[in-house]
Amino acid sequence: MLPTCLRIHLSQTSRHLRHALQCRYYAEQSSPGETQRIALVQGASRGLGLEFVKQLLDKPNQRVIATCRNPDGAADLQNMQSGSDGRLDIVQLDCTDEKSIANAASQVSHSHQHLDLLLNVAGILHVPGKMSPETALSRVNAQNLLWNFHINAMGPVLVSKEFAPLLAKAAQVSGASKDRPAVIANLSARVGSISDNELGGWYSYRASKSAQNQLSKCMAIEFARRKQNIAVVMLHPGTVDTDLSEPFQKNVKPEKLFSRQRAVDQLLGIIEGTTMEKSGSFIAWDGQSIPF
Repeated sequence: MLPTCLRIHLSQTSRHLRHALQCRYYAEQSSPGETQRIALVQGASRGLGLEFVKQLLDKPNQRVIATCRNPDGAADLQNMQSGSDGRLDIVQLDCTDEKSIANAASQVSHSHQHLDLLLNVAGILHVPGKMSPETALSRVNAQNLLWNFHINAMGPVLVSKEFAPLLAKAAQVSGASKDRPAVIANLSARVGSISDNELGGWYSYRASKSAQNQLSKCMAIEFARRKQNIAVVMLHPGTVDTDLSEPFQKNVKPEKLFSRQRAVDQLLGIIEGTTMEKSGSFIAWDGQSIPF
């Protein structure tokens, strides 16, 4: 329990300031010499992003920064924060807005010395009543392409750009090494593989995920060339029971439709086993490599 003087002071301050004071208090209670591992989940208000936050918080000595476009409307995240013992921060970030990304990075850098993991989870496949995957060339249009590329391809690389300095500091702060580097994990999809494409369709989504993979590969090569212990991996979670996949689940075999809990558990296992040798890899939920 918090000391009486701190509890009284907390009751007189705003919710955001209360949380900041709690974070500081619990950080001061950590064992001497023990560095908390820090993960940032971009796109954390629902679906896989929310589940990543939940499972990361279940790990000992782990702090989580959850970002989303509208923190005030993210009730599930706020509830998690209330029960997190000060280990969860919620930060506003819109991955389609460069200023918003820069502001989020500035805010995080003022409260945290480093990052061990950046998870780019936000993605788009369909917008009810406005956009759905194109099954024919005749259905392709500029708006669909822009939406998909903006969120699925541009978002992860722009977020990675702003938070890379904090990931680079993991070597000094938490001992990131070639065998246990800081990690950028971008949620991709098998349909982004060009050589694996035998069905066609889904033009904008496929292309945006292919672009995301190329951008991620470029980052992996650059970090290695600079001898920075930051690994970049692209992860295919399989077909997961979320709002993203719900309209397209009818032809998915039950054993191939994963729960959010299973999918995130599998992906975190891959992330935890990532080394610099694996940087630049496109990996499926079962650990198998996917051809580009």
